Amino acid sequence: MGADQAQAGGTGSAEVRVSTIELFFDLVFVFAITQLTSLLAGEPTMAGLGRVALVFGNLWWIYGGYAWLTNAVPPREPVLRLLLLLAMGGFLVAALAIPTAFDGGGVAFGVGYLLVTLVHTGMFLLSSQESAVRAMRRLGPANAITAALLLWAGFTQGLLQWTLWTAAFGLHWVSPFFTAVPGFPIRAAHFVERHGLIVLIALGESIVAVGIGMAGHGLQVDRVVTAVLGLALAAALWWLYFDGEDERAERVLDAAGVDQTTWLALYGFGYAFLPILSGIIVFAAGVKNAVGHQGEPVTASAAWLLAAGVGTYLVGLAWFRRLLGIGPISARLAIAGAVLPSAMIGLAVSLEAQLGVLATLVVGGVLAEPAWERHMRAAVGG
Repeated sequence: MGADQAQAGGTGSAEVRVSTIELFFDLVFVFAITQLTSLLAGEPTMAGLGRVALVFGNLWWIYGGYAWLTNAVPPREPVLRLLLLLAMGGFLVAALAIPTAFDGGGVAFGVGYLLVTLVHTGMFLLSSQESAVRAMRRLGPANAITAALLLWAGFTQGLLQWTLWTAAFGLHWVSPFFTAVPGFPIRAAHFVERHGLIVLIALGESIVAVGIGMAGHGLQVDRVVTAVLGLALAAALWWLYFDGEDERAERVLDAAGVDQTTWLALYGFGYAFLPILSGIIVFAAGVKNAVGHQGEPVTASAAWLLAAGVGTYLVGLAWFRRLLGIGPISARLAIAGAVLPSAMIGLAVSLEAQLGVLATLVVGGVLAEPAWERHMRAAVGG
């Protein structure tokens, strides 16, 4: 793997863009998000939410790791593309096992996860950037231990199984603080674009959830209204991120020093993306369970999943802003608090009413945000 891969045409962030094989690789994430949504929709309880949180938290770590990988080692040579396709197979096995990861399918999940982890480490070690190789020599063993814990969990049950899953989750997300994170190079344009595409994939799942929920119910006026309201809300969530957040984040990464850039990338696109993407999954599960109740109150679980999903997404975006220093957060937190009571609307009136209130609050919040920020700055200045 020559120096041309490591340098990718220069040091500027704009020279490396997301490749078609990366987009093809992301198709597995589409399926994983679908599986997680279905898992939560089928078990909308605290235990079900805990399982989804642990599965997603572990998956997001290693999946996000491939965004870092292709950012540092663009998959241009045939051997790298073949390795990426091999990892895609491992992800597919893990995604297939998601519904039964805590009940009979844990071994398959662990095997797929271990394969993905080993390919990830191996591809990084092929990089000609010595700093990235040194960093992966420290991070790789931690990832391997985590994969071993998940495989071990597949052979257990009950409290030990939950303990192993939790330990794997914790080890992943604390490992950067005792490994060489600053050694990983970041090309901001590619990095931000890749993560933006992942947000789009997740938002697409909420739209898919509407379509799946309506399958077999016929195309009546009330169902068309529900679908349009669901799309409007998904569009509002899209607006919150893509109306400048990605561009501001790219500028911050470009302007930061080398070591600072990697930490900012980890904080913003690693930690903050946990609630951002989790919120979309929770919202999509609520949509999936609520569709079919047109014109009547929805179940308590569906109503709260809808409200909590949107609220979690907004909190994640506020955290994203705070970690990267790209804007005020008070308006986003205010909207997050305002959407939670919308569950009462769904419980008392209907799905359409709750979706309408959610869309109105989010869109209204987006439009009012500049004025809110001016008012807050004036209050602080005065």
